Amino acid sequence: MTEGARHETRRPPGGPHDAVPPDTARPDTARIRVLIADDHKMFAESVARVLADQPDLQVVAVVETADAAVTYAARLRPDIAVIDYRLPDGDGATVATRIRATNPATQIVMLTGLGDERLVVAAIEAGCAAFLTKDKASSELVAAIRVAHAGEVYIAPDMLAHLMRRLDRSYRGVGTDLTRREREVLDLLAQAMSNQAIADSLVVSLHTVRNHVQSILMKLGAHSKLEAVTIATREGLLRG
Repeated sequence: MTEGARHETRRPPGGPHDAVPPDTARPDTARIRVLIADDHKMFAESVARVLADQPDLQVVAVVETADAAVTYAARLRPDIAVIDYRLPDGDGATVATRIRATNPATQIVMLTGLGDERLVVAAIEAGCAAFLTKDKASSELVAAIRVAHAGEVYIAPDMLAHLMRRLDRSYRGVGTDLTRREREVLDLLAQAMSNQAIADSLVVSLHTVRNHVQSILMKLGAHSKLEAVTIATREGLLRG
């Protein structure tokens, strides 16, 4: 993820390890506001430059620690937090849980230099909307941010193919109270369909689909749509 043009950052008072772009004080609500948390300075700044080149994205902070990520997320309330799984003072799953506890609207895009499926499981259970390894192209990160902001989930197909083998959590007995319509929505989620596509397929409103999805998450004890599909697969709740 080394593409991108000019992008300058500055260090805020009292935060010697954190960098905040100079336009933070003037948030553009028409753009997707992104916080980046990664202790590899060159990588983080490269990502910031790539995102700054996108007309619909605005980098509001670049930080290097878990505590700084939580603090700045609470202060700035970004739409997306791009988090490195391994930070000096905490792991990404814990950071994601802390951020979403105070800012449930902030979607988490998790990055890691490792391809360990166990990390994917932890990220999913923390409610992350996307998971990428750092070797992916910068264009894939941009796509993941946009997908997460739209309320969907994004995970690399090569990671998803191995995910089921790594799940060590038991979900036995869940899903028995799903309604017929919720099962239909769950089947379509398993086909990677967006909320809007599901609404079109079932000829219902987008609001209705969102309500069904929230009900499915609650009944399955899932934190994200991806985790819901994972649970449904293990429990044999899907058709075919």
